[in-house]
Amino acid sequence: MSLEVKDCSVALAGTVVLSEVSATVGPGQWLGVIGPNGAGKSTLVRAILGLVPFTGAVRALGVDLARGTRRQWARLVSYVPQRPVLPASMSVTDYVLLGRSAHHPYLGAETARDRRATATVLDRLDLAALAGRQLGHLSGGELQRAVLARALVQEAPVLVMDEPTTSLDLGHSQMVLDLADELRREQGLTVLCALHDLTLAGQYSDHLLVICEGRSVLAGPPAQVLTRPNLERFFEATVSVVDHQGRPAVLPARRRRPAGGPAASGRPAHPEAEAAGITPTRTS
Repeated sequence: MSLEVKDCSVALAGTVVLSEVSATVGPGQWLGVIGPNGAGKSTLVRAILGLVPFTGAVRALGVDLARGTRRQWARLVSYVPQRPVLPASMSVTDYVLLGRSAHHPYLGAETARDRRATATVLDRLDLAALAGRQLGHLSGGELQRAVLARALVQEAPVLVMDEPTTSLDLGHSQMVLDLADELRREQGLTVLCALHDLTLAGQYSDHLLVICEGRSVLAGPPAQVLTRPNLERFFEATVSVVDHQGRPAVLPARRRRPAGGPAASGRPAHPEAEAAGITPTRTS
């Protein structure tokens, strides 16, 4: 397995926030981690990166996180954080180049190969025109793409992302996830991605892991996980789940309340989905 998490538990300030979560992701696979707010998704991601103390085991390509150095781990696993700390006066190019540091000897200088790799990623993420601009002058979406670019130039075989579409509009959200998906298919990149957008999770993931109240409560292919009963149970949401090109898409539905009565029950209609040629998925 490219990435293996076994019985991972995390306690913060004496409170257990993640309890015995296990997951495996094979070469070239995409595991989406979903769950309600505060469920423990980001805590799992941070444990995989060694950013919080944990019990259990985390391995990448057979290497145990607890036995390797941070530098060795950076060659195996790259990371896109949800809220990165960014030096405002640094240029986009210099920031992205930092992702190459894991490949340098201590005090080693950047190489022509580092520059080429950086230029390629900046171009693919629509950042080439901003290469010389300071980070402090970028929009939220531009900053998020710069953070992804830094992770990708590490050329690690495993990419871990925590809410990578935060601050991105729809087009750039697709650009970021499409690029990760292209690299997964072209180079066998393994992806673990925590997402709050259930439709994006269903469209890009091979498998989904649902975390609720710090525990793994459900796992499987998107079509089996993203069903109306599951989403009502674990997210307390009123939704319709429709099939789009063989993958599930989740449509939030307005909770309609008849005058003087309780919320209407039954499956909400979505004429706009039908007009777009999206066929509702039957759920039990």
